[in-house]
Amino acid sequence: MKRRIPVVPCSGIGKSLGAVAREAAFILAEDLSPERTKIVALSPLVMGDPETCVEVSGLPAIAIDGCKLECAAKGLAAAGACEVHKIAAFDVLRRRRGLKPEGVSELNEDGRLLSKAVAEEAAAVVDKIVGEDEDA
Repeated sequence: MKRRIPVVPCSGIGKSLGAVAREAAFILAEDLSPERTKIVALSPLVMGDPETCVEVSGLPAIAIDGCKLECAAKGLAAAGACEVHKIAAFDVLRRRRGLKPEGVSELNEDGRLLSKAVAEEAAAVVDKIVGEDEDA
């Protein structure tokens, strides 16, 4: 894959799971898969910014959402991503019931652990996308 996979995190400002989604995107793009992913901001995407839309149009992409509204996933679909892989922080939290993420500008330890778990799930999706691209 020549172009990096766009990753759009939730922008749920003021919500701990929004902060988890954003932190997970940074862990993915900076630590786990920096050569294969790039973060694309949600707000210019949903506003229809032409340069931002070009970054996702026709590509498989990853949406990391904090809540059931799925703003990141819907924004990617509207901007023309060919396939939107959805990862929901709340679903990951359900599988890790002992965690109690708190904080919006700075996450507590449980929030950081949840962010890492979300990022690891996203990294597995990146591996799948790259594998499919290599097979094509």
